[in-house]
Amino acid sequence: MLRFSLQVWMLLLLHPGTFSDEDIRGCQQLPCQNGGVCESHNGAFRCLCSQQRQNGRLYGGENCSTALSACDDNQCENGGVCSPSLVNDQHACLCLPGFAGPRCQTPTVFSLESRGFMYVETQLLDQGVPLNVTFSFRTARPVGTLLQRRVDDLLLSIELTDGHLSLRSLRGQGSSTLVQELPEHLSGNKWHTVEASLGGVVSLIRLLCTEGNCTRDHSAKVQLLEPASALPEAGAVRQSLFIGAVGGSRASARAAGEAGYPPSFLGCFRDVFVDSRLVWPAVSAEASDVQENITAGCSDKDKCEDGPCQNRGRCVSRGWRSYRCECHRPYEGTNCEDEYITARFGNKDLESYAVFSLDDDPNDAVTISMFIRTRQASGILLILANSTSQYLRLWQEEGRVKVQVNNFETLIGRGAVNDGHFHLVTVKLEGMAAVLIQSAQSRGSMPIRPIRTHPGDLVFVGGLLDARASASFGGYFKGCVQDLRINSKPLQFYPIATPVESYSLERLVNVARGCSSENACAVNPCLNGGVCYSMWDDFICNCPPNTAGQRCEEVLWCELSPCPAMAVCQPLSQGFECLSNVTFSVESSVLHYQTNGQIKRGLRSVSLRFRTRQASATLIHAQRDSDYLSVSLLNAHVVMELQSGAGKDLHKATVQSKGLIRDGEWHTLALSMENQTLSTSRWILTVDGEEKERGVSTTAAGNLDFIREGADIFLGGLSVDTGVNLTGCLGPVEIGGLALPFYLNTELKLPRPQGEKFARTNAGREPRHGCWGASVCAPNPCNNQGVCEDLFDLHRCTCSSEWTGPLCQHPTDSCFSSPCVFGHCTNVPGAFECACEPGFSGERCEVEVDMCEYSRCSQGASCLRGFKSYACLCPQNLTGEYCEKKIPEVPWYIETNPLPQLPVSTCTGTRWDYSCFNGGNCSEADDSCFCPSGFTGQWCEKDVDECVSDPCMNGGFCINYVNSFECVCDMNYSGVHCQIDVSDFYLYLFLGLWQNLFQLVSYLVIRLDDEPEIDWGFYIND
Repeated sequence: MLRFSLQVWMLLLLHPGTFSDEDIRGCQQLPCQNGGVCESHNGAFRCLCSQQRQNGRLYGGENCSTALSACDDNQCENGGVCSPSLVNDQHACLCLPGFAGPRCQTPTVFSLESRGFMYVETQLLDQGVPLNVTFSFRTARPVGTLLQRRVDDLLLSIELTDGHLSLRSLRGQGSSTLVQELPEHLSGNKWHTVEASLGGVVSLIRLLCTEGNCTRDHSAKVQLLEPASALPEAGAVRQSLFIGAVGGSRASARAAGEAGYPPSFLGCFRDVFVDSRLVWPAVSAEASDVQENITAGCSDKDKCEDGPCQNRGRCVSRGWRSYRCECHRPYEGTNCEDEYITARFGNKDLESYAVFSLDDDPNDAVTISMFIRTRQASGILLILANSTSQYLRLWQEEGRVKVQVNNFETLIGRGAVNDGHFHLVTVKLEGMAAVLIQSAQSRGSMPIRPIRTHPGDLVFVGGLLDARASASFGGYFKGCVQDLRINSKPLQFYPIATPVESYSLERLVNVARGCSSENACAVNPCLNGGVCYSMWDDFICNCPPNTAGQRCEEVLWCELSPCPAMAVCQPLSQGFECLSNVTFSVESSVLHYQTNGQIKRGLRSVSLRFRTRQASATLIHAQRDSDYLSVSLLNAHVVMELQSGAGKDLHKATVQSKGLIRDGEWHTLALSMENQTLSTSRWILTVDGEEKERGVSTTAAGNLDFIREGADIFLGGLSVDTGVNLTGCLGPVEIGGLALPFYLNTELKLPRPQGEKFARTNAGREPRHGCWGASVCAPNPCNNQGVCEDLFDLHRCTCSSEWTGPLCQHPTDSCFSSPCVFGHCTNVPGAFECACEPGFSGERCEVEVDMCEYSRCSQGASCLRGFKSYACLCPQNLTGEYCEKKIPEVPWYIETNPLPQLPVSTCTGTRWDYSCFNGGNCSEADDSCFCPSGFTGQWCEKDVDECVSDPCMNGGFCINYVNSFECVCDMNYSGVHCQIDVSDFYLYLFLGLWQNLFQLVSYLVIRLDDEPEIDWGFYIND
């Protein structure tokens, strides 16, 4: 819409045409060509030429017939519209808002993305003449100061308040007065064009247009306002104009230390004209104070997308082109660009400390935090003190942080901080509790009495003024401290560029800037050709091959393979030993040793390994004058004899092992003084480290220091002259931790470098290295293809299954070991067979058989277990072998005598207890019972049924009793077995009874005839 209006007006201005002298009817002749529009005017006509190209060209002139070529190579930039002219083939560029210049090449848009301003140098006007300013702006923030105009002591400012544009005035030191406020809301991130008249009699502002309905006057030529060269000194000018917000007095000139700033405008300006001259920011590579934080262009892109926060700071967007950086410690500043300066304490071991004073009250809750870096295990970190006491102490002890409150409550951290890395240490004192935090992890807490800080209290960092007082808490700190804070308020040893409110530094002694390291390699601490590399307050040695240790002080002698092939190299702190075993026999020589005269340590122990089948032999013997030590085998027991001293100071001790030692196995023997701090003590002998084999001498004796004073030491015998009396092997032998070598120095590839050592003196017959027993299996002593096993001076034959005996000389008796547990063993070829006793089964008759497991006793019966069989104990209503038969019930009309309740006896059997039922008595034969008459079975469990033989005749019913029976006979029979026929007797008895009954009836009839009649009727009362 804007471009169309511009094109129409351009057509009217540049190509007005000429009015014809002809009548209005001239337009009827269509005089305008190339799309021109004819327009009648005051009796004439004129042609309005089309701005649409005709055949690729624009046309002008009276009849729009003249071709215009000035815009063929359009030279207008930034979307400007080219307007050709008939005069001298010239053109003009109609610029879009935000651009100016002959070719629209100059952008007029600039922005304030943070607090800033631009000083505009204006002509000095009379006090009654206003300054006219026209500008467009765009913002999303509801507040901000856009312009400030000062005339003498009057300050006029155009501000946004709650999204409304207002004009305010301030005279002198008075209060600000609202002059005018526009009703429109102008903080909607759209372009608004405002005209202002500032100064003079009346000052006012007017909203010209809003984005979408603005037109631009292109008739006037744009003039640029020369930028100011410098910000004038205070009081040097009477009138000034600032775009943006500055301090109250800076609107007139430079001011130092101004605290009160009006709200800053954050947004964009466009087409700013001051008295019809275009204002454009200064473009210079050199720093200038006439403008601050002015940026060309206008962008509403979130500045957090550009990552402005440095050093891992977190960017938080705060609206249009505004942000805030949340900095990680130890960084500070708008963009976290400043790092709190580290303070170095104890450099070159100097006594260093810092003293701060508290200038405010940190309240009841106190939080102290700092980064520390040290390799020192102890030292003062921080002490809070008032005029009377030190009420909070932080120091290092054994590498851990220690906190003490009120000289009483103490808390020790759980983790060390002296590893040379930075650690954030925080102590929180809140109410009745103290918490220690290291590197964001809680390291402990404790209850405390509340503390209270006051202005004027002192903070000592790194140490106290007095060296002796500092020594009570580990001495002066050696290391680095950074970003020390009390309740988020820093204590700066050296201030950073960013203005930060900090506690006051009172004293700084020998505290260096930064965290430099001492050159630990200056004294060349690496030995044996090691190369030193310096670390922070430490060093590391790159050791050559075959050396080790922090300073390359340890030579890895064993990696040089100094020992013979059959020996094993054992590294020592200052050398090596070649360990091996040595074999002694009647052909061997006794090994003789002496010290090298450099042994300084006390000799209070002996250890050795040995292997033999001898019952008596000498293992080690050492003697000097009357002092001697002898360790030998006597009757297969290890015996130690020790004698030291002379005269009244003569001490002798003997100790013997408890168990027998002649099995040909390796055994380890250890001898030591019970109390090695005393000159005399009882001696302890231990074999194979077992307490049960531990022996203790009954008397005390001295140590073995006489050995280091020139004593002769012999292995395998009492001396070289007496010869060897040991047949077996010795392993490593040590006296006081020093080995007796089995090799001469000439047999080693390298001499042993250690200072304290024993040396072998006899270079005669060499000992036989390794452990070798007699050839007991050559030839094979085992008969019948038995395999011989060498058990060191003893053999064992492993025979085939058909042979046995020490030499496999006897046929195998498989039953010799009685393999049948409960049975009789019978030899069969290559094996045996077991005939099991009753009640047992299995290959070796080891399984006891439960005869009742598969019993056939009926339900309700009890199974009685025997060795070979079982029996069933029946209830009263059942009988039979398995209680499977039911006893017939006795008819109801037959009376029976109750059965007696017979006792049950409990008996002790050969394998288990058993019971005798029905009054039976225990028998020792076969776990059985003596049964009373009428009962049978192994345990008297069966009642003999006398009715089984049917003793009752003629249909008599038999009743079974204990050891008896009873026949209940039919009425025609009688007798014990119902054998007597009594049928005639009953006939006569029946006739007699019938006769008596007839006589009784006759008598009653006669008596009834003689009695009076009786009325038997019944009456019912109504």
